[in-house]
Amino acid sequence: MRRRLPAAAVVLGTVLALLAAAPALAAGYRYWSFWDGAAGGQWSYATQGPSLARPADGSVQGFRFAVSKDAAAEAAKPRAAADFEAVCGDTAPVEGRKRVALVIDFGVQADAPSGEVVPQEAPRTACAQVAPEATTAEALAAVAKPLRYNSAALLCAIAGYPQHGCGEQIADSGAAEASAAPSGSAPGDGGGGPSAGLLAGIALVAVLAAAGVWQSRRRGR
Repeated sequence: MRRRLPAAAVVLGTVLALLAAAPALAAGYRYWSFWDGAAGGQWSYATQGPSLARPADGSVQGFRFAVSKDAAAEAAKPRAAADFEAVCGDTAPVEGRKRVALVIDFGVQADAPSGEVVPQEAPRTACAQVAPEATTAEALAAVAKPLRYNSAALLCAIAGYPQHGCGEQIADSGAAEASAAPSGSAPGDGGGGPSAGLLAGIALVAVLAAAGVWQSRRRGR
């Protein structure tokens, strides 16, 4: 019985740690996610921001506004296929320019910030003809102004939507928290560090385990 006490304390502490971490893991962010068109009309989450990506002629780039719990695994994809011909098929190529197909999905009303209305329900498409060295951000600016960025170069608005906010953290209830996504990190990655709830849980594990060991030794004397 004396030997089992420290183990029981550890188990109890682990359960409490998981419960403490759960609210942080449930949070998401309201933001514009950025996607690369892939084979078969599919989408893959972009590994670079639109201000750094330089798509080749014939590329498809997508954007989706939504509340997403995780930027890499659970972000909402554009609801239209990544189909270059469907977007740019009627745009004749021009020497010295490249064509980039853009799919802009403003999302659903449920994900809209308070007091704002989704500009259109169906995804918008546009074929941008830009200089060969142009970035995706420049292609987007050619067809969907005004754009809005924050001080960390996070894309906040496309075609003026939304009018306010940028990468706010959203609790499960849907209410936006005061802090936005950490500077220099993608929304949803939490800045790369553990949550406060998880740290508190780990500390509780250590305290309970130490208390169990102390009590076991005390009874054994």
